[in-house]
Amino acid sequence: MYPIVKRKQLADKIYLMDVRAPRVAQYCEPGQFVIVKTDEVGERIPLTICDYDREAGTVTIVIQTVGASTERMAALQEGDAFMDFVGPLGCASDLIGEEIGELKKKRILFIAGGVGTAPVYPQVKWLHEHGVDCDVIIGARSRELLIMEDEMRAVAKNLYVTTDDGSYGFQGTGTAQLQALWDKGVRYDHCVAIGPMIMMKFVCKLTKELGIPTVVSMNPIMVDGTGMCGACRLVVGGEVKFACVDGPEFDGHLVDFDQAMKRQRQYQTEEGRAMLALQEGNTHHGGCGNCQ
Repeated sequence: MYPIVKRKQLADKIYLMDVRAPRVAQYCEPGQFVIVKTDEVGERIPLTICDYDREAGTVTIVIQTVGASTERMAALQEGDAFMDFVGPLGCASDLIGEEIGELKKKRILFIAGGVGTAPVYPQVKWLHEHGVDCDVIIGARSRELLIMEDEMRAVAKNLYVTTDDGSYGFQGTGTAQLQALWDKGVRYDHCVAIGPMIMMKFVCKLTKELGIPTVVSMNPIMVDGTGMCGACRLVVGGEVKFACVDGPEFDGHLVDFDQAMKRQRQYQTEEGRAMLALQEGNTHHGGCGNCQ
């Protein structure tokens, strides 16, 4: 069992939890994720690692309630425990594999939408701890739905806050904020965008026009997290990839977002899954061996 040692509500339907999982905390890196299961009958939920403390043996996750399983998960209190807490899964952020000297030469921008702020935070924190400055744009539909503003402000060189309704900060999307900065002469060499798929699609559309290499963290439907189920199948640069083992980060200018969003919707029904299996043939699954 994996006890919850801290629980905090960040916004409506959004909760932060510190979970004691020493082996996961020992090995996880920014950009990776875990799969969490509440109990024997609970659904396996993939969650990006928001933070970690190797000394305390804890991993921080952020949960947004969207269905019965996440509602049950969010209802857990400090002292309760998860039955399964598997990770770290996926590949770490490419940034942490680069030479620090080279990173310091880059002007790096992160754009986070909604709960995408949670997986952006550990990357920005890691860069800050290694003396690398970066700018961050965080956005939400309204001020009440913004999360982790203070935490992000402590590690970002410049933090720009946007809200769709103009209730706080810049009125508009993160994409509009980037365009406004660009129009003022601010330039970037690298961008990381994490948030809803439609948001990442339009960030990539703009950054491609501006000539800014862009990485996105893909969060499609995921089941087993090992590349076997095929739920997180993507097309990147014309090649089939699986977000759980090949990602979750990919070159955003190569991701087929329209195909990914269509597949997400289709995968939600039994009939849709059967049609995907027929259409995708032997690339429908990863390593399950069932698609001959």
